Amino acid sequence: MAREYPIEKVRNIGIAAHIDAGKTTTTERILFYTGKKHKIGTVDEGTAEMDWMVQERERGVTITAAATTCFWQNHAIHLIDTPGHVDFTVEVERSLRVLDGVIALFCAVGGVEPQSETVWNQAERYNIPRIAFVNKMDRVGANFSRVLEMMQERFGTNPVPMQIPIGEGRYFTGVVDLLAMKAIYWDETDQGKTFEEKEVPPEYQEAANSARDSLIENVASEDDNLLEKYLDGVEITDDELIEGIRAATLKGSFIPVFCGSSLKNQGVQPLLNAVIDYLPSPIDVPPIEGEVSVQTKRKSSKKETPQQVEKAVRHADDSEPFSALAFKVASHDTVDKLVYCRIYSGTLKRGEVVFNVATEKRERVNRILQMHANKEESCDAAYAGDIVALVGMRTTKTGHTLSDLQHPLLLESIEFPPPVISVAIEPERASDTDALEETLEKLMDEDPTFTVGIDQETGQRIISGMGELHLEILTDRMIREFGVNARVSKLQVAYRETIRTTAEGRATHIHKTDEEGIFGDVQVRVEPLEREGGFQFQDITDETQIPRQFVSSIETALEGAMGTGALMGYALQDIKVTLIGGSIHPTDSSEVAYEAAAVLAFEKAVRQANPLLLEPIMQIHITVPDEHLGKVIGDLNARRAQINETTSQDMNNVINAIIPLAETFQYTTRLRSMTQGRGVFTLEFSHYDIAPSSVSGSA
Repeated sequence: MAREYPIEKVRNIGIAAHIDAGKTTTTERILFYTGKKHKIGTVDEGTAEMDWMVQERERGVTITAAATTCFWQNHAIHLIDTPGHVDFTVEVERSLRVLDGVIALFCAVGGVEPQSETVWNQAERYNIPRIAFVNKMDRVGANFSRVLEMMQERFGTNPVPMQIPIGEGRYFTGVVDLLAMKAIYWDETDQGKTFEEKEVPPEYQEAANSARDSLIENVASEDDNLLEKYLDGVEITDDELIEGIRAATLKGSFIPVFCGSSLKNQGVQPLLNAVIDYLPSPIDVPPIEGEVSVQTKRKSSKKETPQQVEKAVRHADDSEPFSALAFKVASHDTVDKLVYCRIYSGTLKRGEVVFNVATEKRERVNRILQMHANKEESCDAAYAGDIVALVGMRTTKTGHTLSDLQHPLLLESIEFPPPVISVAIEPERASDTDALEETLEKLMDEDPTFTVGIDQETGQRIISGMGELHLEILTDRMIREFGVNARVSKLQVAYRETIRTTAEGRATHIHKTDEEGIFGDVQVRVEPLEREGGFQFQDITDETQIPRQFVSSIETALEGAMGTGALMGYALQDIKVTLIGGSIHPTDSSEVAYEAAAVLAFEKAVRQANPLLLEPIMQIHITVPDEHLGKVIGDLNARRAQINETTSQDMNNVINAIIPLAETFQYTTRLRSMTQGRGVFTLEFSHYDIAPSSVSGSA
């Protein structure tokens, strides 16, 4: 089966923004105008196609990234609608990892909001070309120029308008296209499917001319040939402008900015044109880089042998060896699970066997599916640049690489933030235990920021996630989707532990039986690292102190020992462990014994190094009416918050602060009470910091 669209006519894009900026509403219009669906759904009524989960439709908030494919101007667009709520940032992270371009949405009233910055920085980290769409131009308080200024200030980028709005707020009626120098007005009678181009209104002529001159100047400054024409006063054609804008967008030199109102069906078709004209195809982005000869990695250590691991690239070409990254695992009604993959090179056919490089196991591709939210369409083959879901992947998890059996290539995995909030969960009846454990396994497969552990003191099963809403959604899914009856305790903070000082510890593990003995003797030094330093290991011993073949096993055991602190049993972080000594038995030296001795030595050293408790600190962003500002600030001070900035925005104030997570439980109810339901806030994990003694005593 041949490829339906040539690769240069494929676009892999996502829509990312702050919560409530209109991502799903915009996606609904895209699906409608491209003919993918014949009726526009709404978030408020729970009929949006991409918000297919029951929990999404009840709450009016996107929870999971939904993928679809639509077609525009003879191009195939693989589109992912991502959540805006910070509790589901995992969905944004893994989506951006596999996308080639992004539409960054901004509310014309709110401008650059906290989660706008988060998703922008995520896209920046992956060097993803972006275009921007200023939505909700019809809202009272809409201010296009202010959004451009905020983009410039907050991102240090150069936003270049491709359109200017005709009116703002209730006076918004259309846009001026600065390339065609035409005014565009949408027909309200057919839900914006048709639009009319007219001459630019006289009162906007001067502003349009100025904006077009600025656009041409920005494009010319990125191209020597165009700059020469510009300086010589030679007119630059529209085709040259489009080519120049595309080159600058792919390079990240500036961000083309469009505007409209998705809810009022205004501005979406030019945005689709911009996706085709300015965002990259798979062949416009650098080839994916990975590692070959991965079998040389020592299984007991994260260390690699540099001489035996080589870098290799795969180009977006159907004829190259197959390589793909699994970026999402999802449950499904009719199959065991779906594994969403981005194919970077080669061709994949239904029924083929591929190699999971992470697990070093073979996987058979039973089916290949083209997804549309939770609906699917079977395919016989998938090609370089495609985003598809695979059925039959038993061992594949998020971040795993799939490759050709003969040409294994390990791609960089996906990193996710650690969970910061926990609850205890237990089955209501003993007969529900197996079902609960099976469900928890499925949910962990789907969501890498969801973890399950056992409290060593109480024996309770502890589930952890990114926030209250995150765990609320997951527990609701357990009951309604998987039919598991479980009891959930109150929320708990995921504290961490670290050390203040340097200390050493030594331990010997000896075990003798009538037939044989095992021996291990290890001495370690622990020292604190800067915050977010994680775990570091160094070996300064030689073969007369520790047998070389056991060093990697000792490192693995020490890293595992970081999971339990000496103070209160919370996971340790920000510690460097140095292997400084030990001894050898001529006959009984054993890997198991050295691992056990290393853990004992580490525990001794940590106890001597003045352990301390760390608590998660969150960034909080609160929008509150003027008359309630003092009350809200007073309440924040009582919650140990540190206010960084308060700015005025129309009749509201925006408070930016950091606050301990432990002080935010049930804050939604409290803020509503203080502001008569008019205050709103968002929370996002910032960092871990030392917990005061009052917290240490109650944690």
